[in-house]
Amino acid sequence: MATPKLEPISAGDLIDRAILHDPEAIRAITTQHNQRLYRIARGILRSDSEAEDVLQAAYMKAFSALSRFRRDSSLTTWLTRIVMNEALGRVRERRPAVLLESDRAILGGQVIPFPTLSAEADPERVMAQRQIQALMEKAIDELPDAYRVVLVARVIEDMSLEETAELLGIRPETVKTRLHRARRLLREALERQSGPFLMNAFPFDGWRCERMTQAVIEKILSKA
Repeated sequence: MATPKLEPISAGDLIDRAILHDPEAIRAITTQHNQRLYRIARGILRSDSEAEDVLQAAYMKAFSALSRFRRDSSLTTWLTRIVMNEALGRVRERRPAVLLESDRAILGGQVIPFPTLSAEADPERVMAQRQIQALMEKAIDELPDAYRVVLVARVIEDMSLEETAELLGIRPETVKTRLHRARRLLREALERQSGPFLMNAFPFDGWRCERMTQAVIEKILSKA
């Protein structure tokens, strides 16, 4: 199903239209941000279904408060913070008595090219790639919280050093240190199992992206 295209408009105009519950503006914003926000939530929660739940809840909060967005930071940064807070809240509900390392890290490199699956790829190659992807996701899930979030932000989402530091509320030097340790731990885990292969972890595109976008639009319009 082809996604309708908007005429080129400024980010500010797009936000203004979304405030008025324009479905195409909402679609443009969610489609643009789904991948990054899902991966951030997934990096914190380590659960596909919980990450989707958190992403939808975060979108509902964000669009209901969009008229109060001061625009002194980028919309992407603002949305990411909402998703992170929502994901951390979900984690705290699971373990309310524990002060998580991710809470301390969040509240207080070179990009790796990921090969993608081709619809015409050899079936055995596709199966091997899926196995490696599962191995990669498992290794990321097992990283300590603070290192995992930095890895997702810097390597998987290609956020800059400065953007990551601002988002997490830590110094750029701390981002570098955590990323270095995360890569080392990840490399060691992968080498122990089947070698240093990196795949496109936690995809959130195609029908999953469209489903999330459509659900958000329907919920917003039902409240209008």
